Amino acid sequence: MEIKADVRRVIDAQSQLGEGVLWDAQRQVVWFVDIKRHRLWHYDPDTGSNCFTEAPGQIGWALPAEGGLLLCGLQDGLYTFDPELQTFTKLMSVPGEPAGNRLNDACTDPWGRVWFGSMDDSEGSASGRFYVFDRGEIRAAGPSGIAITNGPAVNRAGDRIYFTDTTAQKIMVADLSRDGVGEARPYVDTGALFPDAYPDGPVVDAEDHVWTGLYVGSSVARFSPSGELVATIAMPARDITKMAFGGPEFATGYVTTATKNMEPGDMEKYPYAGGLLAFDAPVKGFAQPLVKLS
Repeated sequence: MEIKADVRRVIDAQSQLGEGVLWDAQRQVVWFVDIKRHRLWHYDPDTGSNCFTEAPGQIGWALPAEGGLLLCGLQDGLYTFDPELQTFTKLMSVPGEPAGNRLNDACTDPWGRVWFGSMDDSEGSASGRFYVFDRGEIRAAGPSGIAITNGPAVNRAGDRIYFTDTTAQKIMVADLSRDGVGEARPYVDTGALFPDAYPDGPVVDAEDHVWTGLYVGSSVARFSPSGELVATIAMPARDITKMAFGGPEFATGYVTTATKNMEPGDMEKYPYAGGLLAFDAPVKGFAQPLVKLS
């Protein structure tokens, strides 16, 4: 079912690879990144103010953490970012990661752990895999042997986690608990539904449904807990990377977009490409837990 929405561009960010959008419930702002331009953006919907900070490398994500910091995934490892001082500080490298890999997407779970994925920066080799950062320690957890990882995404109860294999056009799901993660199993074969598009960043809503951006698909799609496609919303951009629920009631959808694979003719067709988009969501999201750094 296609849902009609009045989608607007709230920032003309001109992102090459906009990603990692999320709502910071404490500060009441949106954070997102432009991976290829090494930019960490924030946007205040109350005032419309926005700006970016240059990161010391390709930055895949930034998550609010305890102590007023953000935990960020860069190409060479995990960093903290201090929004007051506007400074990045390296925390640790990811053990065993190939030099040509980078970090791409992440989420928190109810226990303050961070689940994140790595990928080949050239998007060719299946050298990516998923990890968990748990109070200062990193360990491999979840699927491996993936060219482009996306997600993970954790549901509100914290008993399910979703992993995306973008190149294979598949989303997987696994059981989750405080003790760890189970074996990943098939959830959605998006290639059967959208053969010309690729599943990008996922997020779970308050009704336990999964939303995913569709790269080269000009839309976001919503799936039931059993993996049935229940809705799509068209976007005024071609390459949709990730969606988040934000605002005081978590009733606004925020969407990041990309331009790095677009030609001048594509840009004429999709003038909002590279921007941060927003719309009134038909369902609500929920607050993401803070990262526990130690």
